[in-house]
Amino acid sequence: MAGLPFEWFVAIRYLFSRRKHTFISLITFISMIGVFVGVMALIVVIAVMEGFQEHLKEKFLGINAHVIVRSYSGAFLDSPTLRKKILSTRVKEGWSQARVTSLTPICFIQGLLSSSSGVQGAVIRGVDPGSVRAVLDVGKVVEGEGISALRPVKTGPPPIVIGVELLKNLGVRVGDEIQIVLPQGTITPFGLMPKIRDFKVVGAVSTGMYDYDSSIAFVTIGAAQRLLGIGERVHAYELRVVPVDSADAVAKALKERLGFPFWTMDWKRMSRNLFAALRLEKLAMFVVLTLIVLVAAFNIVSTLFMLVMEKREDIAVLKAMGARDSQILRIFVFTGFSVGLIGTVLGVVSGVGLCEALKRYKFIKIPKEVYFTDSLPVLLDWRDVLVIAVSALALTLLATIYPARQAAKINPSEALRLG
Repeated sequence: MAGLPFEWFVAIRYLFSRRKHTFISLITFISMIGVFVGVMALIVVIAVMEGFQEHLKEKFLGINAHVIVRSYSGAFLDSPTLRKKILSTRVKEGWSQARVTSLTPICFIQGLLSSSSGVQGAVIRGVDPGSVRAVLDVGKVVEGEGISALRPVKTGPPPIVIGVELLKNLGVRVGDEIQIVLPQGTITPFGLMPKIRDFKVVGAVSTGMYDYDSSIAFVTIGAAQRLLGIGERVHAYELRVVPVDSADAVAKALKERLGFPFWTMDWKRMSRNLFAALRLEKLAMFVVLTLIVLVAAFNIVSTLFMLVMEKREDIAVLKAMGARDSQILRIFVFTGFSVGLIGTVLGVVSGVGLCEALKRYKFIKIPKEVYFTDSLPVLLDWRDVLVIAVSALALTLLATIYPARQAAKINPSEALRLG
């Protein structure tokens, strides 16, 4: 311990020396374990919640565009000039530049899918097979073919690719024919007749999200335009943006650049309720688990009070030898802070190690049908680790101040006389 400042030397001696009262050593150990467990639990839980948030973000942005451009007038003409204007949009974001990297036209059909085994509502997307995969991840092919199978046909029903759960609900298989039924049909002498068109199922895809897999289907944009009777018009452009977190800035710039009647929607607005709830849960878990560290900090307070009572004579001797009140205060601050420091370091090492083990070996399994993944997703953000460690150290430091001040106020002559 040569070269250590006087205060640190005495503090370490007090912390690791044999005590007259074993109970004080036990409380010190419990305080250290409390900080260790609290920090470790905080790191693991926050990393898991961050992992879930990132996993859901990936899933959501797989099937949904970063930015959607629509018109208040409904369907609009798909023109090369409009496409060029959108693709040339640039937005300055800090040191980088956000831009639109790809675009695909979309037609939306809300109707019923009907088979001999059942009927179910679905959101049917008319897509351009050549450009849609540059913007959307339409899912993994489970049966048959994927989006590449959406080709114009000369004879027979046009192709359709549907979600795997929707395939099960309709009781059909790849190769079967189904009908798209639109409520808005034609008026006949017998009343309003719905519009019905036959399609052939050429593939089933899975996004890993039940809500989408049970309600989504894809047809060619040409087939959708003919079914809706809108000619060469489209309902929206779906865009991919780099970087993805600048989608809101790009959407705002596009709205201003395109003007009325166009309007835009970015993924943050589309999913704000979901991600706001996840952020709130993360904050709530941080507060709840910080209480573990807070309890450990209160244990440090009681430990230091008992240590001060035990070391009254030592404090008196130190003061008689010339130690100042500020030095006595620092001795006990350093003693209590050392407990928090050791617990925090152990907690950080254990928490990070456990996160890496969970990420690599995936030994905790969860229901894939509920959470869209079969193992705990873990994303360790070192900024979170830093905030947790600093918070734990700040709590333990604050816990040492009052008992250390009480130690500094001890009168040497009175302490020696009572001792």
